[in-house]
Amino acid sequence: MAKKSAKAGNGHVWRFFRAGGFDQVRLDSSEDLLALEKLDQKLWVALACPVHNVHFDARTLSLIDADGDGRIRAAELIAATKWTAGMVKNPGDLIEGSNAIAVNTINDSTEQGSTLAAATRNALKALGREESGSISVEDAQALGKVLSEKPFNGDGVITEDAAQDDGLKGAIRDIMSAMGSVDDRSGKPGINSEKVENFFKLARDYAAWVREGEQNPAIRPLGASTADAAQAIFALKDKIGDYFTRCAVAAFDERSIPLLNGGEKEFSACGASLLSAQCADLAKLPLARIEARRPLPLTKDINPAWTDAMDRFEKSAVRPQLGTRESLAENDWSVIMSAFAPWFAWQERKPAPSIEALGMKRILDLLAKEKSIIALIEQDKAEALTYASLVDLEKLVRFRRDLYKLCTNFVNFKDFYAKGGPAIFQAGTLYLDQRSCNLCLKVDDANKHASMAAMAGTYLVYCECRRKTGIEKMTIVAAFTNGDSDNLIVGRNGVFYDRSGGDWDATIIKIIENPISIRQAFWLPYKGLVRMIESQVAKRATAAEAQSSAKLSQVAAVTANADKHKPEPLPPPPKKLDVGIVAALGVAAGALGTFIATFFGYAAGIVRLGPVAILGAIIGLLLLISGPSIILAYIKLRKRNLGPILDAGGWAINAKACINVPFGAVLTHVAVLPPGAQRDLIDPYAEKKSPWPKVIVLALLLYVAYFALDHMGFVNDWTAGRIGMKKEKSPTMVIDKNAPGSLVPTSQSQ
Repeated sequence: MAKKSAKAGNGHVWRFFRAGGFDQVRLDSSEDLLALEKLDQKLWVALACPVHNVHFDARTLSLIDADGDGRIRAAELIAATKWTAGMVKNPGDLIEGSNAIAVNTINDSTEQGSTLAAATRNALKALGREESGSISVEDAQALGKVLSEKPFNGDGVITEDAAQDDGLKGAIRDIMSAMGSVDDRSGKPGINSEKVENFFKLARDYAAWVREGEQNPAIRPLGASTADAAQAIFALKDKIGDYFTRCAVAAFDERSIPLLNGGEKEFSACGASLLSAQCADLAKLPLARIEARRPLPLTKDINPAWTDAMDRFEKSAVRPQLGTRESLAENDWSVIMSAFAPWFAWQERKPAPSIEALGMKRILDLLAKEKSIIALIEQDKAEALTYASLVDLEKLVRFRRDLYKLCTNFVNFKDFYAKGGPAIFQAGTLYLDQRSCNLCLKVDDANKHASMAAMAGTYLVYCECRRKTGIEKMTIVAAFTNGDSDNLIVGRNGVFYDRSGGDWDATIIKIIENPISIRQAFWLPYKGLVRMIESQVAKRATAAEAQSSAKLSQVAAVTANADKHKPEPLPPPPKKLDVGIVAALGVAAGALGTFIATFFGYAAGIVRLGPVAILGAIIGLLLLISGPSIILAYIKLRKRNLGPILDAGGWAINAKACINVPFGAVLTHVAVLPPGAQRDLIDPYAEKKSPWPKVIVLALLLYVAYFALDHMGFVNDWTAGRIGMKKEKSPTMVIDKNAPGSLVPTSQSQ
């Protein structure tokens, strides 16, 4: 029965239902949805959910996600609900979840509503429908795509398609090559206001820089040949400075000359390699031999690695300024650098090297087209309102269809607890080990998810799923909440069906073990005992086989080498049994016999007490063995919680959503035969069974029946007192004549 509650001060009466071990708010009307901002968020089941890895319309979620962080929060859900309710005349439409909207249902009493109604009419005209028609989600999405592919689509980005003549098309291409491009709403590359403004600013700066070089004679000391000379100087500037510095150091102390010319290590490196003018080790040595205050030779005695560069330097820079020379003094070098200093300073001020490749002529031509390109961008921006109206129309249609469903998977988990789902976080159904698991979630990283999901107290199986093509793959986690875990191991294969009906090959890659059911816990001790016995038997058999193989190998080796070695002496005869061993065996046998006698003594005593005592003893023995396992499983099953599983996937679960045993049976279905199915119990390939187990069980049952009948005296009666206990008769009570009013046994009265 639903609970009622009213929050003080808001006047709205809330109703709650209980599912999963906690109270959840009912959302039955539009009034409930509009009052969500007044509902204490401590009563919400979830406070946030991810946009990805949920079975919900991705476009709708992206429109609700106002800040674009990939998560839907309570405030964003409330804002979307209020906006949608304000855009329709009847807020109750939100509960219906219709896939289409008509013009007459839009609230045109507001400015935004009026604009949206006009956009809807225009959309209907574009679709060739009457004004009384309706726009579906698919229609709105198609209209948005058509508008996006138009040259002017309101995003402020223009492509080549926006230009009418080839000149402007080429200008747009050149700007993109120099500044890079941005994607238009259609997906094509284009340019926006920022790109255009930056380009033309750089173009103007570059043009001014070029004019400065043409108008200032100091920048070009050699006229048209200045650029070639400057290039030759720049290539040798550091090496020439290094040479004169080394010569100055040699003048300071002649002892440094051998080291300044290059030590033994440098020349050893050159000598060990194949020398050429391009040798890197050779290029590291000075331009010429270092001597105190020696001018730099220009035509001979030059480092072979720098001969060509020195020749260009002498012809293009030295000879035009200083005439023909055999060497260059340090003062002459300073004169050359002073003459070219304005050039190098001018080069450092060069703006935007990225547009230099266009050339000055092309840059001036583009500057003339600046206004035309800016006009195209403004024309595109003018369509922003039209596109925004279509986006609002699509948003309204989607919100009107999807918001209520999202609320029943966010504010409450009505969809999940309605006979097991499906909720939006359920990815599909996993079929494995004769079970179908409905609680399956997509995960990005199994190890990361497992570190948090392990706290859920649920048996979780992580599977890697692949399509038949082998290209598509994903990872899921499935909760096994019914059956047992005997055959669930890493590497087992199953089939996963997603919510769209697609089938995937699923392979177990990770398991988090927890109790699955009380039934499994009851049989766990017995299965553990059987596994332990099997393990010990296998271990003993393996050891015996190894020992036997070793003995056979030894015998074979002795036999093969019998003619090469002397026969080994016979082993000494085995020692007789030690008295201590015999005594120990006797004590063990006595203890075992005492235990057997005690056990059968208690069993006989219980049998004499009657069938009820026998049944109670059997139940007590079973509880003694299985009780601890059942209690532990019961405690863990009570703690089984959906919250950590969803939290690990990006949700923010605000409640302890329990998965109890009855609900677990709904989430995981075990294979059962259909009603009315016929079974043929004869298995032609069944193993031949030994009759001894049945004989032993029958003997035990006869033994128990004998004790029961003997206790009741039937055996003694049937054998005329020759076998069994006599049945004691109750004494007959008579009145004592000597003591009226008192009763005594018959034997005493007589």
